[in-house]
Amino acid sequence: MTPLSSLLEDVRACTLCAARLPLGPRPVVQMSASSRILIAGQAPGRKVHETGLPFNDVSGDRLRQWLGISRETFYDETKLAILGMGFCFPGTGKSGDLPPRPECAPAWRAPLLAHLKNVQLTLVLGQYAMAYHLPGRGKTLTEVVTGWRRDWPLIVPLPHPSPRNQAWLKRNPWFEQELLPVLKIRVAEVLGDTA
Repeated sequence: MTPLSSLLEDVRACTLCAARLPLGPRPVVQMSASSRILIAGQAPGRKVHETGLPFNDVSGDRLRQWLGISRETFYDETKLAILGMGFCFPGTGKSGDLPPRPECAPAWRAPLLAHLKNVQLTLVLGQYAMAYHLPGRGKTLTEVVTGWRRDWPLIVPLPHPSPRNQAWLKRNPWFEQELLPVLKIRVAEVLGDTA
């Protein structure tokens, strides 16, 4: 197995789909071999591309609120690994960002995940991550998230924390009433109450 430091260097230097990226490649990934929580997301947005910091946007603010943790804890790679299904900003479409580039996950996901031997909780955000990490769990995002108890306490499916999902959150008040309180407790347990 390739050492993690070498693998991360290779990921951060990746140009596999450079010709198809409107802003060019800038792979954004956060992890260490000691990470205890894995956030499996979609792909960086434009602001994340500009800063190189995962979830450094309104979605990240909401996600940190959902998890009950500070920015400092969130960006501690010894605690949280953040791996999108795509590592570069894919561009903007008619109703938001485009899907993650299809070249990224087959090239990098399995080798990176093989180094995460201390993960006790995986948070699966959005439909693209769900298709990879929770195949066959439901036909819609709502079906998958509604069935969150199925893989509890190891894997928790979540809608993407984007402001574009405000309507979904309003239609599904149980999410904030039932799931988020126990999720915060679980995150604190995994992190050793250091959140």
